[in-house]
Formats: sequence, structure tokens, C-alpha cells
Amino acid sequence: MLNGYLMVNRVPGNFHIEARSKYHDLEPTMTNLSHVVHKLSFGDPLKPVELNLIANVPKDMTQISPLDERVYANDANHQAFHHFIKVVSTNYDIGSQTVKGYQQLAMSQIMQYGEDQVPEARFSYQITPMGVVVKKTGRKWYDFVTSVCAIIGGSFTLIGVIDAAFYKILKNKQF
Repeated sequence: MLNGYLMVNRVPGNFHIEARSKYHDLEPTMTNLSHVVHKLSFGDPLKPVELNLIANVPKDMTQISPLDERVYANDANHQAFHHFIKVVSTNYDIGSQTVKGYQQLAMSQIMQYGEDQVPEARFSYQITPMGVVVKKTGRKWYDFVTSVCAIIGGSFTLIGVIDAAFYKILKNKQF
């Protein structure tokens, strides 16, 4: 344990969904493994209260289950989707409350199979050894004042440069 955060070793894993039958012979080249992922998650599911807390966090920082309720349809037989998932431990520090969960970064692609191979929908996942902490903090009043002063100062400088350029051009034309 490091500073209150549990560090998990890198743990790759996978599971496969394949068409098989004890009682029937399946023709591998005629297999279609289109599928729907209804729910795929890691860790304990977040409670509704926790989901409400992270609702205002930008969507790119809350990819909790990107594969959920997605249809993966194969256009042709004898091919299947392979899903590659990175699982990242994430703590959302919002005000005085902390929500602990896992984010998923997922990529899917269609794979072609040889004539003697039976296609399988493959889910490969890897739990990253590092975690992410997302903090929501407000802006301080002096940050706003500094930004306004920077805008005013930059505008004043730009106007001064333009004024000096016009002065030099007009002064040269008088002689």
C-alpha cells in the first residue's frame, strides 16, 4: 500500500466465447459470432449515489463500461470480434467524497480465421499497475483577477506595438 492506494500487479487475462456442441457437428466456415455485450465491468458496481457524484466529470474521464449495450455484428461468416480492454483503477475526489472504481479503455476489431479454425469472440483485458486520481476543484478568485490583468496587459502591449508601427510609417512618409 502506497499513500493509502493499493497498487495492483499487472494481471493480464482473457475469456473466449466459441460456438461448440456436444451433439452437433458445426461447420467452422459457416459460423457467425455476432454478439451484444449487455454488461462488462470490473470491481464492484457503482451505486446510484456514486454515479450522481461523477455525473459532472467530463465523459473522457468516466469510461466505466464502454462496451456495454453495444452490438457487434459480423458482416460475413468465419470471422469474429476481438476486444482489447485496459482496466485502470480510478479514484474520483469530488469535494469531500471519494468514489473508487475502474475505467476501461476498449478497442475492438474483426479477425479472420483459417478454414480449420472455429471463430471465437475474444475478450482480452489487462489491469494497469498504476491508478488515476480525478479531482474536481474550483477556480480561486485570484486566478480570475490574474487572467483579466493578463488580457488587459496583452491588449495594451499590442495596441502600443501597432501605434509605434503607424508612427514610424507616417513619420517616414512626411519627409
